[in-house]
Amino acid sequence: MDRETFERIAEAELASLPRFLLDRLENVAIWVEDWPDEHTLQDLGIRSREGLLGLYQGHPLPERSVYMSGVLPDRIVLYQRPIELHARRSGIGVARVVRETLVHEIGHYLGFSEEELRDLEGDG
Repeated sequence: MDRETFERIAEAELASLPRFLLDRLENVAIWVEDWPDEHTLQDLGIRSREGLLGLYQGHPLPERSVYMSGVLPDRIVLYQRPIELHARRSGIGVARVVRETLVHEIGHYLGFSEEELRDLEGDG
C-alpha cells in the first residue's frame, strides 16, 4: 500500500475514535514511518522490526506539570510495514490494526503502562 493511502486510513481511524478519547488528546502529532529504527528496537528490547506496530513518544498526562510549557508535541508513530504485515498474517484489515494501534498508543499517552493496557485489551 502506498503511504498516501495508509495515511488516509490512519486519519479516518483517528477521526472515528470515541469523543472521550479524542477530547483528551492535546498537542499530539501522529506520524507514519515505514519501519522502527534499530535504536528504538534496542531501547525497547524488541528483536524483530516486525514486532513494533506503534510507539508513543512524550510525557504521559499524569506526569505533566505546569512547568512543561514550550515543549515539542508528543508523538504517536504508526509503523506502516509492520502494521500491514500483522494485518495480512492475522487476516484482519489494515484499518482495524491501525485503530487498535492508535487506541493502544493513546492509552500510553493517558498514562497506562504496557501491562495495564494488556489487561484492558484482554477484557475486550
